[in-house]
Amino acid sequence: MTTAPLISVEGLHVTFPGRHGMPPARAVDGVDLQIRPGEIVALVGESGCGKTTLARSLLGLVPPTAGRVTFDGTPLDYSSRALKAYRKRVQLVLQDPSGSLNPRHTVYDAVAEGLRIHGHGGDERAAVTEALSRAGLRPPERFFLRYPHELSGGQRQRVVIAGAMVLEPELIVADEPVASLDASVRGEILALLLRLRAELGLSALVVTHDLGLAWNIADRVAVMYLGRIVETGDVEQVLTAPRHPYTQALLSVLPEAPGAPVVLSGEPPDPARIPGGCRFHARCQVLAGGEAEAAGVAEACRTRDLEVLDGAAGAQVACHWARAGVTA
Repeated sequence: MTTAPLISVEGLHVTFPGRHGMPPARAVDGVDLQIRPGEIVALVGESGCGKTTLARSLLGLVPPTAGRVTFDGTPLDYSSRALKAYRKRVQLVLQDPSGSLNPRHTVYDAVAEGLRIHGHGGDERAAVTEALSRAGLRPPERFFLRYPHELSGGQRQRVVIAGAMVLEPELIVADEPVASLDASVRGEILALLLRLRAELGLSALVVTHDLGLAWNIADRVAVMYLGRIVETGDVEQVLTAPRHPYTQALLSVLPEAPGAPVVLSGEPPDPARIPGGCRFHARCQVLAGGEAEAAGVAEACRTRDLEVLDGAAGAQVACHWARAGVTA
């Protein structure tokens, strides 16, 4: 029996008004996505592809223009009271721990802040102690009166994670959680997130541009380009046998990748001027190299849009060329 999703996104669109006569920007342009209990999903893509906007929509920070977010079977309610209750169950871990922590607050106050906002009625000290211990800051009492500037980058990120975990959420949204850390510390933080998943059944959406990070932490990967998910599947499927040319290009620049890296031409198109056809076609190395022509799909690549992937588990790809051997 398939486990019901903890959180699901259906037909999500987030459009921002255009400035100075520009058309509206379609930051998220039709996304379906599901995360199941205890599952870690990596949302991967270049800067500006819409992944942070999608993550903020899951948190209720950016209301969708169309579509909906459903959590534990209930559509997200954007009233202040409902969002406050929701954010006790869904917590955010930001990229830069220095920017996430008030420099005037001690570690104790930083972790206790969520408890105070949500009117925690239990033993505050015990809850803070437990959260710091779970985050690997032991003995926790040693850190109570320290300030952020007295901690290492890894310790600060552990405090941020403790502040999220003190409310015992069911889902965390981690936006580039190790991007600002030294390489030697990244593995420790990723191991911490995996341990919290194992011990607490925690679900997570990890937003990253780093496919190597996705390989180390995720169960599933969703690759996003220009407001849409273009490939999704189990991490091993996507990262060892990528089908979309964009995923192949992202993987090709990893240090351990065989062969020459694929250099994509130009920058991603403006989300206010999304091209017709496959939205990747103007930069696609397969179209430029003639493989799409040989497969008989070049015209479709240039003129025919692809449907939104349905968000369910299993390998899926939005690419005329990748599908040519199956459906063309």
